[in-house]
Amino acid sequence: MNHLGILAHSAEGASLCFQEFCRLGGQLGPHEHPDVSLDCIAMARSMPLWDSGDHVGIREILAESVRRLDRAGADFFVCPDNTAHMALEAPGDAFPIPGLHLPEVVAERAARDGRGRVGVMGTRYLMDGPLYPRALGKRGIEAELPGPDDRALINRVIFDELVNGVFTDESRAEFVRIIRGLAARGCDAVALVCTEIPLLVSPDDSPLPTLDSTRLLAAAAMDVALEKAPLPQWRGGPFG
Repeated sequence: MNHLGILAHSAEGASLCFQEFCRLGGQLGPHEHPDVSLDCIAMARSMPLWDSGDHVGIREILAESVRRLDRAGADFFVCPDNTAHMALEAPGDAFPIPGLHLPEVVAERAARDGRGRVGVMGTRYLMDGPLYPRALGKRGIEAELPGPDDRALINRVIFDELVNGVFTDESRAEFVRIIRGLAARGCDAVALVCTEIPLLVSPDDSPLPTLDSTRLLAAAAMDVALEKAPLPQWRGGPFG
């Protein structure tokens, strides 16, 4: 079995990925799962750099976590933070261990499910960025974004509430309203690509089928850990 390293950027999303990975390990037997290590440098170190657009600076912070995971014995890593992949793709030295690319994992599942137009909900950095239009687009899937006011609301809830472990009925109702609007615009699924959103909006809550990036990543990591899928090749920088 391969040893998984989880590169945490925000605690809530990384914790969910860790818990889901360990839960999936139950297929091996009671209390079983492949080895897993988690490393987390406080997101406060990166937030000013996100606001200034310094992806190279953020990459160096995240790279330190990858180096520590390598020293812990991890064979590969995942980062359960979609927005962080904008920084992981920035120029820099190759990471010492390879990683799964989260937007590619989500887009591949959308393609397997036969989706044609997918709503994208995440941080403002992600929704304004190229990751999901590119990953979905190369599979012939359209990416649909909420309107500007709703993007601002989603971003506020993520950073004021979700990353701090706050999940309210009011915010859930607003997210469901936004998903309903995406459905009205022809979306046949919604990608929950802030890894904390699945803690707020369950599949039962959503008017559309959900692409839960956190749990999809954990499942893909389990396949690699159990050698059902090959070790990834990506070591940072532009994907592909």
